[in-house]
Amino acid sequence: MKKLILVAGARPNFMKIAPLMHALKNHKSIKPILVHTGQHYDVKMSGQFFDELNIPTPDINLEVGSASHAVQTARIMEGFEKVCISEQPDFVLVVGDVNSTAACTLVASKMGIKTIHYEAGLRSNDRTMPEEINRLVTDAISDVFITTSVDADDNLLREGVAADKIHMLGNLMIDSLVEQLPKAQQTELVFKLLNHDREIRLGSDFKAGEYGALTFHRPGNVDDKDTLTLLVNLWGEISQRIPLVFPVHPRTYKNIQQFGLQHDIDKYPNLYFIEPLGYLQFIHLVSRSAFALTDSGGIQEETTFLNIPCLTVRPNTERPVTVWEGSNKLIKVHDIVAEVSSIIDGEGKHGTVPKYWDGHAAERIIHLIDEL
Repeated sequence: MKKLILVAGARPNFMKIAPLMHALKNHKSIKPILVHTGQHYDVKMSGQFFDELNIPTPDINLEVGSASHAVQTARIMEGFEKVCISEQPDFVLVVGDVNSTAACTLVASKMGIKTIHYEAGLRSNDRTMPEEINRLVTDAISDVFITTSVDADDNLLREGVAADKIHMLGNLMIDSLVEQLPKAQQTELVFKLLNHDREIRLGSDFKAGEYGALTFHRPGNVDDKDTLTLLVNLWGEISQRIPLVFPVHPRTYKNIQQFGLQHDIDKYPNLYFIEPLGYLQFIHLVSRSAFALTDSGGIQEETTFLNIPCLTVRPNTERPVTVWEGSNKLIKVHDIVAEVSSIIDGEGKHGTVPKYWDGHAAERIIHLIDEL
């Protein structure tokens, strides 16, 4: 029996891990051990979240909490080393690009444990992003590289990774989406507005296909007062043509309060700022939207699968396949109004679904691990 540790440190990691845990249930030759590093504390990472995705409670929680990148990485390494000594795994599988990804790969690699990186090879080519450093570090020392798209394969080959170590097997986020979408679209969408007593409801306050979904949290967009002020007013301008629903990231909301921008938001009755959503509600919201306006990563993949126009306000993306093949488009802040207007006028970008984004990535990945 092979012993496999699966590491998750942040909420998106669990959405990638969930299909693997389902595929490994009662597996005859692989014993999974789910480790939550506790890198991100999130009230939505409560029992509700695990119930929604049908994920078993983690076997081990390191509970490292938030801190500076250096301190957090050190705490994860210290805690994870004890886990590896105790469990003596045959493999450690890490996902994505958070601090837990790099930290646990470093520990396992130094202990001679074979490491598997899912979502290997993604590159933004922007080293000001902490995630890019984590990707580079992880891929420099991993043993097995599981990729989601051809561009990731090309990046790894260019960096000197042997072709026989690279396996393009699909997208686990899409596995979760395919499995959960029918249930998600049956969830009720009733939201309480932040700073208001009023509730809004999909179907009465706004209808499916007649609103935009908004997500913003990147430091480059929300940590600078002038930039965030400009964004708030652009969102407000757009909301006069089409309602915008924004499950607000805590970082963004904190800055809105700190910069005194709540008054600007209150001027726009169709700019709906709501609390962060659980996975099922969020997928329901996005899947019924006319478009997504974002600076996030995962939503670029989900909208590509759903073939919904996505406007990503970033200078680059580590998921270029969503631009080349999918419905995603990189834009600048000053392009927002014109691009949304094009979508409203029926000229939004649509695309195709990349290879192996079919809901069966987990099965292919478990088959690979079984053969290692």
